[in-house]
Amino acid sequence: MKKIFLLILLATTLICGCQPKMSLFPDGTDPLLEKTIQGEAADKVLVISIDGTISDRAKRGLFAARPSLVQEVSSRLKLAEKDDAIKAVVLKINSPGGSVTASDVLYNELMLFKKKTGAKIVVSMMDVAASGGYYVSLPADEIMAHPTTLTGSIGVIFIRPKFDGLMDKIGVSVEVSKSGRNKDMGFPFKPDTPEQKEIINKIITNYANRFKTLVQKHRSVSKTNMEQVSTAQIFSADGAKKVGLVDSIGYVPDAVAKACELAGIPQNAKVITYKRKTYPNDTLYNSASSQAVAPALINIDAGHLLPPKAGFHYLWYPAAE
Repeated sequence: MKKIFLLILLATTLICGCQPKMSLFPDGTDPLLEKTIQGEAADKVLVISIDGTISDRAKRGLFAARPSLVQEVSSRLKLAEKDDAIKAVVLKINSPGGSVTASDVLYNELMLFKKKTGAKIVVSMMDVAASGGYYVSLPADEIMAHPTTLTGSIGVIFIRPKFDGLMDKIGVSVEVSKSGRNKDMGFPFKPDTPEQKEIINKIITNYANRFKTLVQKHRSVSKTNMEQVSTAQIFSADGAKKVGLVDSIGYVPDAVAKACELAGIPQNAKVITYKRKTYPNDTLYNSASSQAVAPALINIDAGHLLPPKAGFHYLWYPAAE
């Protein structure tokens, strides 16, 4: 009898054309769902992961795509703005940084979120929170490093491929017709002229000064320590605390407790995340909030095998994807 019923149901579905929705190739467009990690009080603490290289480019595969990191984080902030129960946000950062613009966009989004909501922000640094990963930490009311965090790299780097030496060796050249003498500045098939190098260095100085100015705006770093920070060196958690780049050292639960303290809400506040898929036995350490609904059947993304695209980056390159 059960088999007959199923056959009738299947036939009706096919006849009516009411086929069940099935996504073989998820693209991350499903709505964000609130997931409670712990706690039961009415007030909420939202945990947002900033994981990987900071970019405003979507990650694309053969049959699937994922929103960019900038889009994923900003969409969560926009959703959180609508929930008056969210009194604090914990940013769980594990990033070597990224492009200058993408890092600055996230910084601005966080500043606007604080202004609109009055919510407190606590950063919990994981393995790496360097360069752009530190840049987006600056709006926080408290920056907490994990005991083994690497942070710092307060500076900018201009990355572009150069093939002029190789072209000379194999006897191949690329002819360029241009409207101005600096139109081919940064061109990979020729060395930069002294004038072009000076122009690039001025841009680097401009972006670096912006970064350092924001550090001085948000952090209490002495002049002596700022000179050390300005070398763009990387720091351990202890070293970063000594120069004033971080406030404290602790674990993610410590960051949640600090967020509750700063927001003036109970320690048993509801800790939530926004995700596109429900994970059984979820924890604070799940950074998969930016993943698509399920793994794509075929998802080829070789971007991590290539250097970052040419341009100016707030990036600690050794840890880049």
